[in-house]
Amino acid sequence: MQKFPNAYVITGSIASGKSTVVNLLKERGFSVIDADLIAHEQLEICKCEIVEAFGEQILDETGRIDRKKLGAIVFNEPKKLKNLEQILHPKIKAEIFFKASQLERLGQVYFVDIPLFFEKKERYDEFKNVAVIYAPKELLLSRLMSRNALNLEDAKARVELQMDIEQKRKMAKFIIDNSSDMEHLKLELEKFLGQICAIS
Repeated sequence: MQKFPNAYVITGSIASGKSTVVNLLKERGFSVIDADLIAHEQLEICKCEIVEAFGEQILDETGRIDRKKLGAIVFNEPKKLKNLEQILHPKIKAEIFFKASQLERLGQVYFVDIPLFFEKKERYDEFKNVAVIYAPKELLLSRLMSRNALNLEDAKARVELQMDIEQKRKMAKFIIDNSSDMEHLKLELEKFLGQICAIS
């Protein structure tokens, strides 16, 4: 018996257009569980534990966790990143599952926005329906360069931190193609919604 039959994970790669798709789904009135938002909330909830692990230098002048300072520490030291993940990930996962259980009771399709679904060491095997927002790598690079004013080298470094988009495409159950313009994306989304709303 599938635990979350009405849940559809939305994932993709940096600059593939995942946020755009999530916003379109929200506009259509669908419920969306936002993993990043939950991660930010848990960062504050677990503040004492995180400060104990990383020291008070990670706080800003108002006493909140400065994500940039924390990021600078953990992204340069894999061991520290692992520490942070051990504190946060089980709590993030529990909160996502709690929200999913609530939405499941309504018996309607809903979405779970997990940017790094395939990269996460904390597996989400309970979610079987995964849709990847797809655009080829060259397009991801050019979008990222114009969006974040990066040169090709920096854009490449960011894209290559994540699993290759072609690999994600193979692993996903659904593909929403975003390699053209907004009109095309909306048509792709309609096609996808037509598929899943017929299933459920």
